[in-house]
Amino acid sequence: MRSKNDIDLVQKVQLFALAIIAGFAIGIGGAVFLSLDDKIIGALMFTVGLYTICAHGLNLYTGKIGYLPENGLGFIPDLLMIWIGNFLGTLLSAVLIWCTRGKGMAEKARGMCEIKMGDSYISLLVLGIFCGFLMFAAVDGYKKTTNPIILFMGVATFILSGFEHCIADMFYFSIAGMWSLDAFLRILVITAGNSIGGMMIPLIKMIWEE
Repeated sequence: MRSKNDIDLVQKVQLFALAIIAGFAIGIGGAVFLSLDDKIIGALMFTVGLYTICAHGLNLYTGKIGYLPENGLGFIPDLLMIWIGNFLGTLLSAVLIWCTRGKGMAEKARGMCEIKMGDSYISLLVLGIFCGFLMFAAVDGYKKTTNPIILFMGVATFILSGFEHCIADMFYFSIAGMWSLDAFLRILVITAGNSIGGMMIPLIKMIWEE
C-alpha cells in the first residue's frame, strides 16, 4: 500500500508530465499556424492544440491560472510546475521540428519574435492581459458546455488581434532560436499579463458573491 508521500509524489509527477504534453500540443498548434499562409485559417487550426489539452485533461498554465482564486495560494507551486512543464514541452516540439524538413518555418517565427522583441514591456503586459481573459473564457466555457466552438473562437480572436500567449511564445522563440535574457524577461511579462487577464472574471465573481 502506498504512503501519502508516495501518492503525492505520483500526483506531482503526473501533473508535470501532463504539463509537458500540453506544451507539446501548443507547439503543434504553433507549427500549423506557421505553416499556413492564410492567417485566419492558421488561427483556427492553432486551436487543435488547446482542444487536445481540454479534451484530454492536460495541464496548460493559461488554462489553469484562472482557478487560482478558488484554489488559494497553495495552488501556486502546481502552477509553477505547470509553467515549467509547458516550457519544456514547447522546447521539445521545436527541437523535434528542427530535425525535419519543417524547420523552414523558423524564418516566419523569427519575424514574429522580432516584433515581440521590439515591443515595450507595458505593451506586452497589456496584450497578455487580453489573451489571458480570452483563454479563461474559452477554457471555462468548454468545461461548462463541452462545446469546442468557444475554444476555436477564443483562440482565433487572440491570435488575429495580436494578443500575447506566453506558452505559444515559448514555442516561437524556441523554433526561431532567439532565446536571450531579454526574451525570457518578455515571456515573464507576458505570463504576468496572462495571469492578470485569466483571473479577472473569477476574482470579480468571487468579490460579487462575497
